Amino acid sequence: MNVAGHGASVRIESCGKTFADGTRALDPATLDIARGETLVLLGPSGCGKTTMLRIIAGLELPDAGGKVLFDGKDVTSVPIERRNVGMVFQSYALFPNMTVAENIGYGLKIRGVARNERSARVAELVALTNISGLENRRIDQLSGGQRQRVALARAVAIRPGILLLDEPLTALDAALRDRLRSELNRLLRALGITTIYVTHDQAEAMELGDRIVVMRKGAIAQIGTLRDVYFAPKDRFVAEFIGAANIVEAPMEGGDLVLPGGRLPVSGETSVAKAIAMIRPETIRVVEPGRGPLSGIIDTVSFVGDRQRLVVSGASTRPLNVDAPNTIQARAGDRIGLSIAAEAVRVLPSED
Repeated sequence: MNVAGHGASVRIESCGKTFADGTRALDPATLDIARGETLVLLGPSGCGKTTMLRIIAGLELPDAGGKVLFDGKDVTSVPIERRNVGMVFQSYALFPNMTVAENIGYGLKIRGVARNERSARVAELVALTNISGLENRRIDQLSGGQRQRVALARAVAIRPGILLLDEPLTALDAALRDRLRSELNRLLRALGITTIYVTHDQAEAMELGDRIVVMRKGAIAQIGTLRDVYFAPKDRFVAEFIGAANIVEAPMEGGDLVLPGGRLPVSGETSVAKAIAMIRPETIRVVEPGRGPLSGIIDTVSFVGDRQRLVVSGASTRPLNVDAPNTIQARAGDRIGLSIAAEAVRVLPSED
């Protein structure tokens, strides 16, 4: 038996949301999601990502003029129980009076699926989500990670066209969250269901998403692949929200940023008199003093596992974070050179 769903395409068209008290939760937005794609809605609390998910689910109606389409069919006024969506919440929302197997099979039972088929599908999902042996346990006998697996198995048991995940890992401790994130990535690829995943955690977004929608203050700030959003952010907010970023503000002269520690060639827009630029810490290479375009003094050295994080002052208008291999002998107070390729210096739009 195949537990995979048949992913549906999703289009939200001019969907905004203003609540009865006048609060504008979501500016009108248009977004297309391909069949089988995992799209992550990423942003801080209050940015509108959960409101967008609830509109897609059918738990909220968009403002007048907004439309939600599944496979080209308008489902804007169709209630959630008729949209063929599976949903997993941060709170799990499992039935405490049912066993694990009964929870997973509940959606199948109310749809009239025969007992034999129901049992077979539950057994396959139990194996797929690594909860074999727990079928007859009550929910209060499970760990947080086990409960989340049960919630996911229940959501996909009905073979939904669309899977909606609202910060499902947030309530778990860090180590378990990392492990379940990898398991979830494997499971989503195996199932092939169109998935929309809400999170404020950039690590989840980077690991799970085919594309990321970065949201801010009820609006879409940027849509793109992981590489696009990380290396080519559209503005300072996106640059700083996704990964670590050095933000440099300095005069431009002859296509170079003029910094206290030297001149730094940049790519892209070079006609401005003053620029705001982003440099990722891992794109900066430590060299001998005088061998790179910049030089500075190491303030601090922090061991972070597979690398060391140097904080270097005097090279830029503010201290630079530099990720260097552990093989480099670096001490606070050392003067070092810094080499940065022009394509690694991303000039951002002016904030004026």
